[in-house]
Amino acid sequence: MPPSHATPLQTPLEARHVAAGAQLTEFGGWMMPLRYGSDLAEHAAVRERAGLFDLSHMAELRVRGAEAGAFLDHALSGRLSALEHGQARYTLLLAESGGILDDLIVYRLGETEWLVVANAGNRDVVVAALAERVAGFDATVVDETEEIALVAVQGPASQAIVEAIGLESEPLDELRYYRVVEAIFEGEDVLVARTGYTGEDGFELYVPAHAAEDLWDALVRVGAPLGLVPCGLAARDTLRLEAGMPLYGHELSVDTLPAQVGVGRSVALRTKGAFVGREAVEAGPAEDAPVLVGLVAEGRRAGRAGYAVVDGDAEVGVVTSGALSPTLGHPIAMALVRPGHSGSLAIDVRGTRIPVSIVDLPFYRRQERA
Repeated sequence: MPPSHATPLQTPLEARHVAAGAQLTEFGGWMMPLRYGSDLAEHAAVRERAGLFDLSHMAELRVRGAEAGAFLDHALSGRLSALEHGQARYTLLLAESGGILDDLIVYRLGETEWLVVANAGNRDVVVAALAERVAGFDATVVDETEEIALVAVQGPASQAIVEAIGLESEPLDELRYYRVVEAIFEGEDVLVARTGYTGEDGFELYVPAHAAEDLWDALVRVGAPLGLVPCGLAARDTLRLEAGMPLYGHELSVDTLPAQVGVGRSVALRTKGAFVGREAVEAGPAEDAPVLVGLVAEGRRAGRAGYAVVDGDAEVGVVTSGALSPTLGHPIAMALVRPGHSGSLAIDVRGTRIPVSIVDLPFYRRQERA
């Protein structure tokens, strides 16, 4: 469910988006830039040069305490206590049923401190679940969402751009994927993470909300000569789809178990003990439960979320995300499809059957580009 606010929240960067001519839309309880101009141009910029994203709608929860690691191991699917300082991990918040309440990124920032980053639309769900599950542990959970801004730079030129703003930090070429480092920008503490949601190399920068505009302006200034452009949610969605990255509310939901949607490796069944949802995950989905697959088609007509996947006259699944891939030039989709079909699948696109083939995810890997 979206955060319980009567009106959408504004990110600290809304004035910058309006000045740049962004089309704003409500998303996850926030007003966010959908696009600044052309979705395709923004998408191409990330694949070829660099894109700049405001992700300040994401929820940030600070977890501290002597038993913070043990608490997170109990509350989430991964073994977060085993993270090294400065390491990040993709993990899940599960219901007792094994269904997915949210997917998260967790950073270990110190001996007794972690940062949990949740999806904007699930902020209330995550805060409530962690508040309930922390009982009995020497740990605290503090929602810092509205105190922190999050800005991402994604694409082949991202490192050069972030380095050019004058951060005081360790060399970024030494920062590995899914690692985070503390830095200083114009006297402000910043966390610089080598993470992203586009399938490209990139960085996500966590900065105090009051310093967000200065950071954004610096990135725009140094990035413009390198082809950096601001990007909205529309481009972010096609980028993550090409990269085969699931989106909560599409591929992920409380009605799906991790094994159905390709995120079973995020559940630490072998390396830790009891945690919420363990018994249901061990039992696994029903034999006929649908599983997530990648689909490709020829032509230009793409299946969209909610379109039926059919095998002859039988409906065997549903598209969870779909688009005409800007990078690959043909339709792609992710879909939840029941096992046991003949393999002659099609997507029902407004009454027209579009033949599709099942392919391995992701659709796009950056090393494939010359």
